[in-house]
Amino acid sequence: MLSYFAKRIASSIPTLFIIITIAFFMIRLAPGGPFDSERPVPAEIAANLEKVYHLNDPLPVQYGYYLLNVLKGDFGPSFKYHDFTVSELIAQGFPVSIQLGLLAILLSLMIGVLFGVIAALRQNSAIDYLVMGLAMTGITIPNFVMAPILILLFGVFWGLLPTSGWGELKHMVLPVIVLSLPQIATVARMTRASLIETLNMPYIRTAKAKGLPTRLILSRHASRATLLPILSWLGPATAAIITGSVVVETIFGLPGIGRHFINGALNRDYTLVMGVVVFYGFLIILMNLLVDLLYAWLDPRIKY
Repeated sequence: MLSYFAKRIASSIPTLFIIITIAFFMIRLAPGGPFDSERPVPAEIAANLEKVYHLNDPLPVQYGYYLLNVLKGDFGPSFKYHDFTVSELIAQGFPVSIQLGLLAILLSLMIGVLFGVIAALRQNSAIDYLVMGLAMTGITIPNFVMAPILILLFGVFWGLLPTSGWGELKHMVLPVIVLSLPQIATVARMTRASLIETLNMPYIRTAKAKGLPTRLILSRHASRATLLPILSWLGPATAAIITGSVVVETIFGLPGIGRHFINGALNRDYTLVMGVVVFYGFLIILMNLLVDLLYAWLDPRIKY
């Protein structure tokens, strides 16, 4: 296991290097710069700023400076948020983003697994078709469409929930629901397909022939095999939900990393955008590694 862990850590280094390289040059292809605005600063001040931040150097030189700083764990200062480093901005926004993402994942697993089990046990019935129809609806409607609909219904028309802010439970309800709806649909479909396949396995048929009740068959024999596909989905999905909260955080005005990322991209805040991209890339790699390590716990047949 330790050998496998070391190999995965070693393989993640070139992955992060590729992410940094592509993101670094892509953001600089966009027109404008971090110090362009409606009220341009004098040429002398702009030249001094570019010199301080090495923006007047050739791109390969800028890239070299950035790599050296990243190796030291320094994402640099923000060009737009004065007196703040990128690391400080990420540290401020990450608790909100991780809380929102984990609540959405938890809600997705609870409701999605329940719906999937119900659909699988009532295969080809009206309940099965209803659950899968709702699942397809949840997958096809994107977050940026569902969020305004729920804001209008629960915030404007009925006045039941706040449409912005963070800190209290009532502020979390709408963002978590919007973020989790597509994942609930995905988990429900995966659980249904996996459970139907598992229930047709020989050892499950043997358990049924021995007269074991359905509850024990599901909890003792079918649960682990059913959860394997969901576990493989969980790693990248958790990172995707946290990164996908960019749109949700912007719509609901939440002080998370996603809001900083959007503002940084609009303002050409190179260091802030790069810091968020590298941080999210590391997060995705870490989640995939944890999922692979958990695989052997659920299925002893799997070897590292």
